[in-house]
Amino acid sequence: MTRILGIDPGSRFTGYGLIEQVGNRCHFIACGTIATKGEDIAPRLGQIFAELNAVVGEHLPVEVSVEKVFMARNADSALKLGQARGAAIAAVVQHQLPVFEYSARQVKQALVGTGAAEKAQVADMVCRLLQLAKKPQEDAADALAIAICHAHMRVSLARMARAAGTRTLGTRYGRVR
Repeated sequence: MTRILGIDPGSRFTGYGLIEQVGNRCHFIACGTIATKGEDIAPRLGQIFAELNAVVGEHLPVEVSVEKVFMARNADSALKLGQARGAAIAAVVQHQLPVFEYSARQVKQALVGTGAAEKAQVADMVCRLLQLAKKPQEDAADALAIAICHAHMRVSLARMARAAGTRTLGTRYGRVR
């Protein structure tokens, strides 16, 4: 049983989703959206950090998955997104949690079967896979999708490790058992 926190970072809205993986099945724990306030970026980054820190303290995940930065429409947007990602990652690594990164394309591929899937298709699959009666808010649904993507990758990595005759397979930020 592994509790996974998925994070969809954004400077205005940061989604988070928690699932529990038992074997190859995922179960919904919680999700939400951190809606930052104000125009100045520094207090918004502080809010993302503080609220994710509280989520980790309350739900005690053991692994974290976060969406990689994609090229935004303009440099200012990309910079703010990168800063939000940094605040989110800093909030979880202070708890010594391993962080795994996935591109939006990888997440869509893992859930829908195509990297070009629409957001609505991904949200529908999140509801189906987690047996949710109601669609979560968009950023929270994206975060749950990131967590599910990681859960699927964990299963694949574990199979590869068994096939290679090893007990763990290292990653950039942590280890998968």
